[in-house]
Amino acid sequence: MDRSNSISRRDQNTADNSTPLHAEEDVYNNTTNRHNKKTTDDGRDQEDSRIESVEKLFESKEVPSWRRQLTLRAFVVAFVLGILFTFIVMKLNLTTGIIPSLNVSAGLLGFFFVKTWTKFLEKSGLLKQPFTRQENTVIQTCVVATSGIAFSGGFGSYLLGMGELVAKQSGDDNFQQNVKNPSLGWMFGFLFLVSFLGLFSVVPLRKIMIIDFKLTYPSGTATAHLINSFHTPQGAKLAKKQVRTLGKFFSFSFLWGFFQWFFTAGDGCGFVNFPTFGLKAYDNRFYFDFSATYVGVGMICPYLINISVLVGAILSWGIMWPLIEDRKGDWYSAQEPPKSLRGIQGYRVFIAIAMILGDGLYNFVKVLGRTLFALYRQFNQKEAGAVLPVDGNNSLANPSLSFDDERRRQQFLKDQIPTWVAITGYITMSIISIIALPHIFPQLKWHYIFVMYIFAPILAFCNAYGCGLTDWSLVSTYGKLAIFIVGSWAGASHGGVLAGLSACGVMMNIVSTASDLTQDFKTGYMTLASPRSMFVSQIIGTAMGCVISPCVFWLFFKAFHDLGVPGSQYPAPNGLVFRNMAILGVEGFSSLPKHCLTLCYVFFIGAIVINGIRDLVGKKRAQFIPLPMAMAIPFYLGSYFAIDMCVGSLILFIWEKVNKAKADAFGPAVASGLICGDGIWTLPSSILALAGVNPPICMKFLSRKVNSKVDAFLNP
Repeated sequence: MDRSNSISRRDQNTADNSTPLHAEEDVYNNTTNRHNKKTTDDGRDQEDSRIESVEKLFESKEVPSWRRQLTLRAFVVAFVLGILFTFIVMKLNLTTGIIPSLNVSAGLLGFFFVKTWTKFLEKSGLLKQPFTRQENTVIQTCVVATSGIAFSGGFGSYLLGMGELVAKQSGDDNFQQNVKNPSLGWMFGFLFLVSFLGLFSVVPLRKIMIIDFKLTYPSGTATAHLINSFHTPQGAKLAKKQVRTLGKFFSFSFLWGFFQWFFTAGDGCGFVNFPTFGLKAYDNRFYFDFSATYVGVGMICPYLINISVLVGAILSWGIMWPLIEDRKGDWYSAQEPPKSLRGIQGYRVFIAIAMILGDGLYNFVKVLGRTLFALYRQFNQKEAGAVLPVDGNNSLANPSLSFDDERRRQQFLKDQIPTWVAITGYITMSIISIIALPHIFPQLKWHYIFVMYIFAPILAFCNAYGCGLTDWSLVSTYGKLAIFIVGSWAGASHGGVLAGLSACGVMMNIVSTASDLTQDFKTGYMTLASPRSMFVSQIIGTAMGCVISPCVFWLFFKAFHDLGVPGSQYPAPNGLVFRNMAILGVEGFSSLPKHCLTLCYVFFIGAIVINGIRDLVGKKRAQFIPLPMAMAIPFYLGSYFAIDMCVGSLILFIWEKVNKAKADAFGPAVASGLICGDGIWTLPSSILALAGVNPPICMKFLSRKVNSKVDAFLNP
């Protein structure tokens, strides 16, 4: 799915084929490169040097009008899939914050459901409108927009960090004015106020981004290629087999989650606490927790991401934390509880934050620099025809364009979205939210919001343009920037922590939806979907997400009372990370344990240096240098999910060695099935928890010594 950060759904570094992490949330995208091949007389496959025209395959098919692309069946399917993917994203948000790209799954399942629907109607003689790739694009856009709110809405990060439970963990002295507990009413209002501004901010720039500057948007391009292939006869057959594979592993994953539930009657019970490598390793969070979700995530994420996470786990839980714990009583008080930020937990949290900020700052400067340099070159290019006219009314004839580009350009410019609609929409939504948001967050004064809305379109453009160049969406970086600026502006005595977190939410939603929409414009451009249908689909999907995501979060919040507590089933680590960033921005570093600040400086600079080395050594050598953002995630959580992800990588690696073609074709389907089945199991498990139905068995593992004591106690 990212469309944004931590690992956000559409974050991917195409320069070195790695995915950027924005360690709180963010998502992974895998772009599949498919080559056309031909078979020679001796039976060997060779790459076909001829570039086939995609649009010639669809030349005989009429492109439906933008209104006919927006069908009722498309939005019914999108609504159902939106709920499914929201559960998946929410679970990932509340466990580790690592979210893979689910765009391919959304496009594939959307194709399967509507194709099944239309085939049934066709046999019945009731089919009035055939299923087109444009309608498929509308479904994919709507589904990803819906589930994207589960990420940008901050349910696992800034929004959760506002609550009392996380505030108590952070040790915030100025407690009452910096707490706002979750409630459905204000969450609905907040999301509806801030989630649409980003859509209006980039609409006037759509032609410049897609046609004039010819930005690549690798994730949007990859999604378009997949949708185009689904609607060819060969692609439809493959898609049918992929859906069957996805269904098999969905069923397996769901039933495996159901089976595990029976053994979780108490704390520390079940397969998720299996001491795979021994009890000592388990105490240091090294174990395989049998999570189908993160095995699937590991199959989708690039190998470098998974190895980076494992390296970070070994560095922190294998080396650093045991050494720091040996200095208990010297570096920090021996009386501090394990979860206190003035003890060992402080080192875990703040060193991870330092790495996240170092990585984020480096990539922000890098992408912003590339964006500004590219813009400079675009506007100063003197060669004839280097820059296409910006006026949408110019002649469409251009002999230098290929057949595909010419046809796509004609369709893209056919249905214009009036600029006045975008400007009026942005100003109207800005005025409404400037008035309404201070009623939700009194600490967030109207003039803070006004200043943010002046700069937000510029930042949204920079993020959308940088995403088009590199496929990096720096949503979380912009959010953290808002935390520090607005939090320090408000000050500690005026609820600066809550002001910073709410400002983070405003900025993240604007910047995230802006880059999402431009990605969708690129997908629509390559599938001949109308910009108007893309815009309407994004608005409807965003509106669905503003309702569905708070409801799903509320189900988790009510069913699991320890949500956000370290070591629980849903620790939601980014809630504490974001809150502590806000505290640092407002109050400084005075509360950190001994030598923690020094270590933070070292890891902050280290993250920048590692990124610099990766860029200097070139693409081939960079494959062997870990990513700092990925390394930072297990510093706080432990290595159990890193081991799950590496198991997924190992499965895919062996599969590729045995049969690469089959692994490329069906690997994403297997991974999506594992993620979807385990993710959707959270719905019945939440309902069981709310109904007070408890598992019947506790499966726990004890050392021989402890077991002897238990036996002696039970059998005196």
